[in-house]
Amino acid sequence: MTYETDKLVLIPDDIDLSQSPLAGHLDAETYVLGAFNPGLTRLPNGNLLMMVRIAEALRKPVFDEHVHAIRWDAEGEGRYVLDAWPLEHADTADPRKFTLHGGEWKVMALTSLSWLLPVELSADGLEVIALHYDKAIAPKSSLQCYGIEDARISHVNGTWLMTTCSVSPERHSTTLYSSDNALDWRFEGVVLDHQNKDMLIFEGLINGHYWAQTRPLGDLYFAYPPGSEWRAGPSINLAYSPDARFWKPVDKPGIRPHAATVATARMGGGAPPILTPEGWLTLWHGVEPHEIVGIYRTYWSLLDRDDPSVTLRTQHAPLLEANAYLTQPIDHQMYVRDVVFTTGIVDGGEHYIVASGEADLACRITHIPKSVFRS
Repeated sequence: MTYETDKLVLIPDDIDLSQSPLAGHLDAETYVLGAFNPGLTRLPNGNLLMMVRIAEALRKPVFDEHVHAIRWDAEGEGRYVLDAWPLEHADTADPRKFTLHGGEWKVMALTSLSWLLPVELSADGLEVIALHYDKAIAPKSSLQCYGIEDARISHVNGTWLMTTCSVSPERHSTTLYSSDNALDWRFEGVVLDHQNKDMLIFEGLINGHYWAQTRPLGDLYFAYPPGSEWRAGPSINLAYSPDARFWKPVDKPGIRPHAATVATARMGGGAPPILTPEGWLTLWHGVEPHEIVGIYRTYWSLLDRDDPSVTLRTQHAPLLEANAYLTQPIDHQMYVRDVVFTTGIVDGGEHYIVASGEADLACRITHIPKSVFRS
């Protein structure tokens, strides 16, 4: 499906690394591997805010027969440092990470460290107004030592809540920030433990409780019965909370991978659910197996306003797919393809303004008519 208003609004070359939190820490050249997967919300002044994941990578990660990773040394001098791993112990086939051999568990390290940059956009989301480097969010504790990724922002009861993925050897967890203005953020700590990510807080209460979509991962899933409409694998689950800090999983399943399509062989949350006259509109991602990374597409479902475990309407056809035309000017910087990862939505009147990461490289804004979801 194509849309009249669909453009890249931020690319790696727009980022000034002299203002990065890493600047001056490393005796090695870094570059922007990607500026992508932006959380999205509307500011009090009417403009939009993207909270952009900046993946800052080493220009030459392999030297002296080792592959190197950037780490925030919270327990040392509070600096960014380089860790070196012997090449013979590492699988570097995926440009985003390398896997370390020799252990009983799957163990990996990243080729970049991510921090979050607030980028202010015009009210329609199509022009950059300001890059707020002074408000950037960077690792501050050992549980974030490999970076902070993929912000999702919800505005609930006058407070902005932002979930992020914090990466470390301690755990791969969901962490929460809160704000009174969507620019100055307070760290609230871990809210979901290891490998429970893609947490999206609903933009509104249900029966006096905060609700969220979650997505726990694992390497073991039990089979559905033969002939079931569902496929075993990662699914979008639900949880609720009295305060958005302490969460209880919901007994009923949420959105599950469908046996009728391989496009949801892996799936997870996208944009925080927003309330429409018909119910909660949720945008989520499905991944079709293909080569190393897979093909990422955006899908949508409409959920019951009182019981979000009930899906009222959905479609197997994708809402958004990767757009090679948009990335043609930055094709020389591409390292993955066939990836669109939607992470934000706001009301734009007759349309929704949807923010996505394109090719793990840039920020994409698409205006999607509301009529699309009524069909």
